[in-house]
Amino acid sequence: MLALLHTSPVHPPVFDALRDRDHPGVELRHLVHEELLERAVAEGPGAVAEEVAEAVGKAVADGARAVLCTCSTIGAAAEASAARYGVPVLRVDRPMAAEAAARGRVVVLAALESTLAPTAALIREEAAGRALNLRSVLVPGAWELFLAGDPDGYLDAVARAADAVGETGAIVLAQASMAPAALRTSTTVPVLSSPRPGLRAAVAACAVR
Repeated sequence: MLALLHTSPVHPPVFDALRDRDHPGVELRHLVHEELLERAVAEGPGAVAEEVAEAVGKAVADGARAVLCTCSTIGAAAEASAARYGVPVLRVDRPMAAEAAARGRVVVLAALESTLAPTAALIREEAAGRALNLRSVLVPGAWELFLAGDPDGYLDAVARAADAVGETGAIVLAQASMAPAALRTSTTVPVLSSPRPGLRAAVAACAVR
């Protein structure tokens, strides 16, 4: 069983649909902890590191062979808990970050400011000393639309921001909830999102245990 740690209830159906399309038969268990993101935004990701580790531990105790954290803000804290529990704990955005780093010139878009620094740090880590031109952009007003329950307005705002980027090697949609915006863009720049490659990596990690 693969456990997914979410900080929004919008994510389970997205990952269930990806599972049904790409990995039929894989058992997913969804754990939604909205309060972790709320506290991480208010106090910083470090403030919830222990609670994130406890959530991972609960998933392992319930039988998870691997855990995938779908929240970029708390992803590093989740990943760091792997050594404590002896199972793979993956952050959904790492495969996306690796692909972005390989392209050399990257613009990161985020709707939530607390996501910008962790995403940029992850891309730099994946670049492993290679030349990297990295710029981060906060999409104004997008998160307010998300919180207001306006998914179309949210995704349209993200898509407009992507189309305004101009020439670069890749555009990174830093939050999993932003992924559908890639289908609404007209830019010719590759627009990278995390759910599909992140789930693929987690299913592979679960299979080898």
